Amino acid sequence: MAINRQKKEELVARYKELIANSSALVFTNYQGITVAQGRSLRNKLKETNATYAVVKNTLLALALKESDRVAPEALLKGANAVVFCGEDIAKSVTALENSVLDAKGAEALSDLPTKEQTRAMLLGVISAPARQLVQMIHAPGSSLARVLNAYVEKQQEAA
Repeated sequence: MAINRQKKEELVARYKELIANSSALVFTNYQGITVAQGRSLRNKLKETNATYAVVKNTLLALALKESDRVAPEALLKGANAVVFCGEDIAKSVTALENSVLDAKGAEALSDLPTKEQTRAMLLGVISAPARQLVQMIHAPGSSLARVLNAYVEKQQEAA
């Protein structure tokens, strides 16, 4: 079924909006998945602020070019669906802004720590000097207390 010009313009505008609000795009071939599987995937992705959409390749290519993004010609063939990732990923991988990842790059990206893990590591790095300072300040007092306690015990044994 042919799409009229107005519908094409609406789709390009929708794609541009999704692209503008996305930090990364993941291209998938949707052939072989059932409607129920597609619906389940959409629902799971919504929870992560991502959108899964079956796309018209030529219109997505146009939207990518109009959004000053790379249009990966090799990926814009066949039955495509795209995951438009939310802003969360952008905070950890800003270098990917206009890049196209192959399978190795995507695998390396999946090995990156989550936002919560990154925060925990950062908190550990920030709090380490303070923790060491407290230990250094506390050490002489602890040592003196141990020496005095040993002296008292020695005096009590002698008595």
